[in-house]
Amino acid sequence: MKYALVTGGSRGIGRAISVKMVSLGYPILVNYKSNEAEAMQTLSLIKEAGGSGELLPFDVSDPVQVSDALGKWQDENREATVEVLINNAGIRKDILLMWMEDSHWNDVIHTNLNSFFYVTRFLIKNMLVNKYGRIVNIVSLSGLKGLPGQVNYSAAKAALIGATKALAQEIGKKNVTVNAVAPGFIRTDMTKDLNEAELKNLIPLNRFGLPEEVAEVVCFLASEKASYITGEVISVNGGLYT
Repeated sequence: MKYALVTGGSRGIGRAISVKMVSLGYPILVNYKSNEAEAMQTLSLIKEAGGSGELLPFDVSDPVQVSDALGKWQDENREATVEVLINNAGIRKDILLMWMEDSHWNDVIHTNLNSFFYVTRFLIKNMLVNKYGRIVNIVSLSGLKGLPGQVNYSAAKAALIGATKALAQEIGKKNVTVNAVAPGFIRTDMTKDLNEAELKNLIPLNRFGLPEEVAEVVCFLASEKASYITGEVISVNGGLYT
């Protein structure tokens, strides 16, 4: 059995990716940290779409939890492998740098950047042995352009873009691709505190995007059709920044 793992899959973009991934034929491992009700809703939508999956709760920012949860899953599913990894889990703690506390910085770096290292390091060995794998990292417009009030978030996402490009060069010969998708303003819980009526005037397409529009690009990169694309960052931002 070949699986796809979506970190932070309980809501928003992660949920849309989890549901769309059904079209590629993978059973979906839906990772979440604490909101089991929302994760169950994602699993229900996966099944409604004709797919299958299971919940895999752990904190992606904690290396012990990552190792324990993924190790336990592999022990219980010895004939299975995670062939597609979507590093989507992320948080924002927006504040100007002059008022930023250590926790604002560390929490965002741990969840948005260190999680990539912990989860990918654990799963990449089997991809290399099997000589096939797809890794897609969800980054951000903030990591490309930088946004005021998001020095922490911009730093984490920019670093993840660099990691994407470096890892792609390390493992390309083993037929494992690594790409990133950079959403702009997408209508999710993470952006619900933003003034959409005002901000949409900055966007050439004059609206916020939908999680499903991001999921379409992610699932293409996770498919066999994207076999000659690696080390790339694809923006889904309505033309806001190119």
